[in-house]
Amino acid sequence: MTSAPDRTLEPAALWRLLLWSSPAFPVGAFSHAHGLEWSVEAGEVSDAASLLAWMEDLLQHGSGWSDAVFLAHAHRAAVARDGKALAAIASLSAAFAPSLERQVEQLAQGAAFARALAAAWPAIAEALPPPERLTYAVAFGAAAGAAGIALDNALTAHLQAFAGMVVSAAVRLVPLGQSDGLRVLAALERSVAALTASAGEAAIEDAGGACFRADIASMAHETQYTRLFRT
Repeated sequence: MTSAPDRTLEPAALWRLLLWSSPAFPVGAFSHAHGLEWSVEAGEVSDAASLLAWMEDLLQHGSGWSDAVFLAHAHRAAVARDGKALAAIASLSAAFAPSLERQVEQLAQGAAFARALAAAWPAIAEALPPPERLTYAVAFGAAAGAAGIALDNALTAHLQAFAGMVVSAAVRLVPLGQSDGLRVLAALERSVAALTASAGEAAIEDAGGACFRADIASMAHETQYTRLFRT
């Protein structure tokens, strides 16, 4: 019987992964809501149950899925030290943003991640593609690949950071209690595990989404009268 591959992280790699996906890592996630601000105003997300349904759709059929696919391919390109492929993946990922605000969110966080990485881990940052069209998912995947962090661990950490960003915004916007927000994140565990497995095996042509209401929310947020978040 063939044993399962050992994905145990060395202490240094685990430290990096936890830090890179932490709210303390300066990517500016606190200023983004992924279109949720408009959805709350429209009454589409009004409690923990509707937030959970919204998050499940984003992860399974929306930007969560696409970002996971791009992260996986960026990770493999970085492991292979294929700079040309990595640059192409970065460009394609940026082009997949369905609205200006989604592109602002992706590129602003990607550039911030690259700057923070360069300040503390310059050798790893050298593996990243040029910052002009660098999305957060691609930056994270490339950094994890260059640092020797297993793909499934990198996917899980990034998806947790994404879900944490949106749920944190919901706690402030709906508003929800901290316990409700935590219950939503706990309920997403199975979805994230399934998404990690699927995205890790997906072809890059499988990237794409069908969360049209979330896309419309990000567009409507551009002209929302009162805004607390950038996106």
